[in-house]
Amino acid sequence: MTVWNRKAETKMRILVRGGGDLASGVVVRLHRAGWQVLVTELARPLAVRRYVSFAEAVYDGEISIEGVRGLRIDRLDDVNPSIADGVVPVLVDPSLESLARFEPHVLIDGRMTKRPPETDIGAAPLVIGLGPGFTAGVDCHAVVETNRGPAMGRVLWEGQAQADTGVPERVAGYQVERVLRAPADGVIEPFVEIGNLVSAGDLIAEVAGEPVIAAFDGVVRGLIKPGLKIRAGEKIGDIDPRGDPRLCWMVSDKALAVAGGVLEAILSWKPVRKFV
Repeated sequence: MTVWNRKAETKMRILVRGGGDLASGVVVRLHRAGWQVLVTELARPLAVRRYVSFAEAVYDGEISIEGVRGLRIDRLDDVNPSIADGVVPVLVDPSLESLARFEPHVLIDGRMTKRPPETDIGAAPLVIGLGPGFTAGVDCHAVVETNRGPAMGRVLWEGQAQADTGVPERVAGYQVERVLRAPADGVIEPFVEIGNLVSAGDLIAEVAGEPVIAAFDGVVRGLIKPGLKIRAGEKIGDIDPRGDPRLCWMVSDKALAVAGGVLEAILSWKPVRKFV
């Protein structure tokens, strides 16, 4: 259990588990708010919207999302220098060994595993869970709703977020067909890049020799890293029927709404007053 006993804190320290697009939207807003943010990730993350995911730094060393730079670090000793340089450090740390040394005031679980976390409510002074799988008052202090609708971005101090529907949002009349899934177990070989315009029937990728075909005209908004081994049925990409490539490099409205809920949760937490 982390005990908040430091006497001379001047900036909030926040640890965010997960560097996918939803968690990264949260990180962008927290960084812009002036707080110190550390992102932890898997050794081989499967982010789909890679151009707006700090997880991409694990592979490429760094990434810039709407002007906020993320930098992969390999040692916890590099966290403070990175933050001092104005960047978001990204550390491969799936078992959260950094928790004890970083001592965050706030722990945000944005991995979207949709199941209860292995950490408990005592992992940090304030623990926030994003989406289904968390129970406020049990394994976290607050849950932020991630399902689209009138509750999206709302903060729950009791109970759980809405259950995962497994159905993507409808955009320009398209819903399930927007999401690209692996047709088999194997390694993905893409034939297009994020931001490319595609037409219905175009070959997007192959997995173990099995084709992944575009169901309609649009823009490839997300596609997982080439060469990764995936399982049949896993999400590997998505196509946006709006046809605007600029959206591939923009934090989504959903991520911004969820980030707003996280900011509300933090700013309504009484001990935060010493930082603002």
